[in-house]
Amino acid sequence: MPSRPFPRLAVVGAGPVGLTLALLAARRLPRADITVFDARPADRDVRGDPRTLALSLGSLQTLQRLGAWEAEAACPIDEVQVSQAPPAWGSEATVRLSARDLGVPMLGAVVAYGPVVCALQAAWQQQVAARPEQLRSCWGQPVAALKSSPDGVWIGEAQAAGFDLAVVAEGGVFADQPRKGLRRDYGQSAWVGTVELSGAPAGTAFERFTRSGPLALLPLRSPPGPLRPAAAPVSAHSGPGPARAALVWCVSADDDPVEPLDPAQRMALLNTLLPRQAGQVRAMGPLNRYALGLNAERSLVQGRVVRIGNAAQTLHPVAGQGLNLGLRDAHALVDALHRTPGIDAALRRVEWQRAADRWSMIATTDFLARSFTWGGPGVGSLRGLALAGLQRLGPLKTALARHLMYGQR
Repeated sequence: MPSRPFPRLAVVGAGPVGLTLALLAARRLPRADITVFDARPADRDVRGDPRTLALSLGSLQTLQRLGAWEAEAACPIDEVQVSQAPPAWGSEATVRLSARDLGVPMLGAVVAYGPVVCALQAAWQQQVAARPEQLRSCWGQPVAALKSSPDGVWIGEAQAAGFDLAVVAEGGVFADQPRKGLRRDYGQSAWVGTVELSGAPAGTAFERFTRSGPLALLPLRSPPGPLRPAAAPVSAHSGPGPARAALVWCVSADDDPVEPLDPAQRMALLNTLLPRQAGQVRAMGPLNRYALGLNAERSLVQGRVVRIGNAAQTLHPVAGQGLNLGLRDAHALVDALHRTPGIDAALRRVEWQRAADRWSMIATTDFLARSFTWGGPGVGSLRGLALAGLQRLGPLKTALARHLMYGQR
């Protein structure tokens, strides 16, 4: 592949991480050629995609700087409450992380996948229209083959295109992924959907550890009227009424307490598991089930191919940090390419810079996913004491909150 004065960059995957990387690169590497590949046709409407994204404050600020943030589609998170359902021999303990206590406008925000991707895609297409000689989109073109060479990457089969660097940013769900360097099947499933609550505090997210696994409620902007199926778009709340929340309910795959129940029974069970502060579940939309596991590359960089986001690490959703980690991957890669002469030196730099953040989050989510299902005499009480201690240790709690908002710095 002939050398070029400015890098040719291929971005494989036009989801939130891939489009964020492309926009950051277009801004900070103004003389680079950038091509985005995605199997999705450009005219496919993704706005109605209801998948829920929990964005940290750092991620939200990145999207704001890129002009790709629709505030009216998001629900701010003002407080997070983490608790353990009390075992028969113990008592309940709760850790509260508050935006007010930390002096920030919010801890993060919850938004549906569709509005985020639409805003990013519109911002990217605007850049392509302004600089068509450098920026391109290849919609409806899945990438089936990546061939590395010492100084670049070839994409495609019969009509291969050469690039100096390829960034893979499409990862898929755990059950459909090929095995990466570090893989662990947790033997858990996540039931994901939308619930309607009465008596729920506005802007509060709940993480509840139960004997079956962790469950989370993430506040949503709620339209008036009865709960609709999960495929319906979420719009801003425009009047009084019950609160909506995204539900992520993790249970054992071998002894699933949710699968055999009808909707009324599922609501009844859920209400026994949630803390009193979360309110009462009054309605529930359809639930979808996903297998959970850890699947992570040991290295982000393989030659001139870099994997970021879910393509690099698929995590348990216990801390809601998968997308946030991917956006930090994207930011660090572009920053390294901007600051470091030579692509190979930049790749060595980003590998080193991302190690602490990646592995601390991988280790944390792996520990939480497994440790809160451990049984045995006294284990539940020890977990409760640990949560109670964290609530009392202000500096440690503040450090945890800032790590969740901004990552390891």
